[in-house]
Amino acid sequence: MASKSDILKQEGSIFPGATYAEVVLAPAYENAKRYLLEPMIAIHKAHLIMLVEQKLITKEDAGAIMDGIRALDLKRLKQTTYDGKYEDLFFLVESKIMEVAGEPGGSLHLARSRNDMGVAMYRLVLRERLQAAVRSLLEFQATLLTVAEKYRETVVLGHTHTQQAQPMVFSHYLLGFYDVVERDMKRLKAAYDTCNKSPLGAAALTTTGFPVDRSRVAELLGFSGIVENAYDAIGGADYLAEIAAAFQLAFINLGRFSQDLLLWCTQEFSALRVADPYVQTSSIMPQKRNPVSLEHIRALSSSGVGNAQTVLQMLHNTPYGDINDTEDDLQPYLWKGLRLLNQVYRLTNVVVGTAELNEETLKERARKSFASVTELADTLFREAHIPFRMAHAITTKVVQLALKKGMNATEISSNFVDEASVAVIGRPLQLPEKTVREALDPEYFIKVRSIPGGTAPHEIVRGIEERKERLKTNMQLLISETERIASCMQKLDTITRNWSMSDENRSNTGC
Repeated sequence: MASKSDILKQEGSIFPGATYAEVVLAPAYENAKRYLLEPMIAIHKAHLIMLVEQKLITKEDAGAIMDGIRALDLKRLKQTTYDGKYEDLFFLVESKIMEVAGEPGGSLHLARSRNDMGVAMYRLVLRERLQAAVRSLLEFQATLLTVAEKYRETVVLGHTHTQQAQPMVFSHYLLGFYDVVERDMKRLKAAYDTCNKSPLGAAALTTTGFPVDRSRVAELLGFSGIVENAYDAIGGADYLAEIAAAFQLAFINLGRFSQDLLLWCTQEFSALRVADPYVQTSSIMPQKRNPVSLEHIRALSSSGVGNAQTVLQMLHNTPYGDINDTEDDLQPYLWKGLRLLNQVYRLTNVVVGTAELNEETLKERARKSFASVTELADTLFREAHIPFRMAHAITTKVVQLALKKGMNATEISSNFVDEASVAVIGRPLQLPEKTVREALDPEYFIKVRSIPGGTAPHEIVRGIEERKERLKTNMQLLISETERIASCMQKLDTITRNWSMSDENRSNTGC
């Protein structure tokens, strides 16, 4: 049996498993292979095009470099493992290019640094993941509007402080959450706009003495502009924090929504039924129908909040400048968080889109509850011409007497209101029976709340239609942006397609 000292010698460290290569370099290399290789190649091409256009390298050298880039076997590179020969993936790729291009290959790194390259690669990856998350968000919003149309006349009880509050239609709730998600979209869009700026040309932190065209490189890569100050370009990490803060809020909102849905799925509430593909049964209790998809949405949302918190914590109290805290160790939490947001939106989309409301139970519950008595107090103010606070006190007494007698709202009559009124102000109000019954009708309650943002049928329809138009606009903006960037990436290849060491007729068309 080997001694402890022998084992330590074999592992090459007095702290087994804690070597720099194992803990830092190898994981960073694996992530770079998986996420950063294609962005690196795109940056190489854009930078090379600009160097030629600025006459900083010859067309012949550029052709040799393109030969080296084209010779890269990306599939094989992704199968490599970290062996310590090169510090990171960048140097491995550079060496492969130079094997084909020869000495001219070294000029590809003219007027740039791994600093501005690294930030640019991160921004390209994050840009793509933000687009994917927003796409799934918009699809979820479309489902919310579809379900809102289906249930625009379905009477339910709204709750405040987890207690029955007032009647509404289910669409009123859905449109409210739609607007929350729309604000999440705006925050993600703002984070995208901040992220979609090019740091390239900043080099290490002071730019370069060569006359590079930073805007041209940004244009070629589909960036909307440049991060102007070179120090900010490599040292500013708020674009990372903005993304984390945006998806953290989105996860918080999804978690709150899923908590509501879970509560409504309880047999005590008996309000919502999740479709069969998204529930599980018990291994011992045959009657169980567990809406576990909603639990996963809630749990995964909490996990996403944790990813965002990790990013923000890693940024906290770090120096303003180029620092590893913002790079290889941090980036995977952003990638994971945005990928998870995309997945949770897609899961929530199918669960909500296939769930069913127990409409009759909800309507009957609203009829028998005292949730409509706000309208009774309003009616006493209008019809009996008494101050609202007095009307409120009488209505409170109505509820107290009814509960004491075991009555529900459908059993309240004009005489009963008079009994409460006599107890409070010493005289009956003698309202018509029809007026009292109408004031306690949930559907009447919903109908008269007709101002903007209310529950009246015409207001719900207007709200749905206006949101449809906004959603259509947002979807088109996303499609246009996605196509624009795809076109820019395609043109990187178009411009350099015929470049080779011997070619003298290279295209110089723009993005």
